[in-house]
Amino acid sequence: MVFGTWGRWAGNHPSLPGEQQRARVCGNGAAGEERVMGNAVAREDFEWVYTDQPHADRRKEILSKHPEIKTLMKPDYNLIWIVTLMVLAQLVALYLVKDLEWKWVIFWSYVFGSCLDHSMTLAIHEIAHNSAFGNCKPLWNRWFGMFANLVFGIPYSVSFKRYHMDHHRYLGGEGVDVDIPLPIEGWFFCTRFRKFLWVIFQHFLFVIRPLFINPKPISRLEIMNLSIQFLFDVMVYYVFGVKALVYLITGSLLGLGLHPISGHFIAEHYMFLKGYETYSYYGPLNKLTFNVGYHNEHHDFPNVPGKNLPLLKKMASEYYDHLPQYNSWTKVLYDFVMDDTISPYSRVKRHLKGAVVVPAWLPASFQTITRAPAGLPDSPAGNSPNTIWNSDFVRF
Repeated sequence: MVFGTWGRWAGNHPSLPGEQQRARVCGNGAAGEERVMGNAVAREDFEWVYTDQPHADRRKEILSKHPEIKTLMKPDYNLIWIVTLMVLAQLVALYLVKDLEWKWVIFWSYVFGSCLDHSMTLAIHEIAHNSAFGNCKPLWNRWFGMFANLVFGIPYSVSFKRYHMDHHRYLGGEGVDVDIPLPIEGWFFCTRFRKFLWVIFQHFLFVIRPLFINPKPISRLEIMNLSIQFLFDVMVYYVFGVKALVYLITGSLLGLGLHPISGHFIAEHYMFLKGYETYSYYGPLNKLTFNVGYHNEHHDFPNVPGKNLPLLKKMASEYYDHLPQYNSWTKVLYDFVMDDTISPYSRVKRHLKGAVVVPAWLPASFQTITRAPAGLPDSPAGNSPNTIWNSDFVRF
């Protein structure tokens, strides 16, 4: 069966909204005003659920039937050489653009720099999961993440690691998962034009969300990340000139905004089909993004590097083939803007269950109040292939 015009699923699925229904006008409409918006109701709140995230249970079930998947839980050493070549390619690009006219600097920032930079953010995502050197060398991964971060121009690799682990462990968790938009985003970005602006500026919103949702104290590694990146940017300015520096930073900003690869931000967890909170993409852009499109597989097995996710899907195909899936991130962007039933509110949220837990192994200066869902470990990751979560960042 067809999911929109760009994805598919097999088997049973939740029913779609019925014929014309009414929805409140958001933004500049009068309070309580309503109008007809196509075939479905525009959202006025997140999709609140009272169940745990599905990935931990599915992981256990898959491992019980396919223990051979543990052989995929190992570092991807090719990532080291790929990232190094990407950094070198960006250095060559900085040299080539330094004497171009401004219009060509911006052109190549979008055509080449944005693609390389966004691809590098997904390499940093892999490194955040310790895929480069393995869980036994966490600090090596943090330093390598800073190296990969150089071509992005803006320091973020260490901070991303800290908050991204919360996203996995507490998917959709109120007050913890900073991947969830702020309520004001859902309230304001509710028309097609405003959603278009949201797509362009979503990376800025992602930066400020932690300040309102789950702020963490600054770590020494984050200060190092900032210092190293600042020194590199200064070097770019003095060696290659202002045009090269503008190319470096503009490429990053453009690549995370209105760009085909940016479709993955929305495709991964925005609820296009009721009852599903994670979606996979199996299109060609996975080649540039370290298979981040295999997102159900990734959340089920965060310690399997992206290179091995297609093999994982093949080994446990009966668990993934029937799930909603995409084949075009560009179409995801288009549908997000044009579909009146989809907005930043289209995310699954949950109140975390269980008592508040502060793990004993957290240094006092980095203690953060968290809730540990049932069945998930509350200790730092080791070298076991059964390890799901790695919070080594708090040690430094």
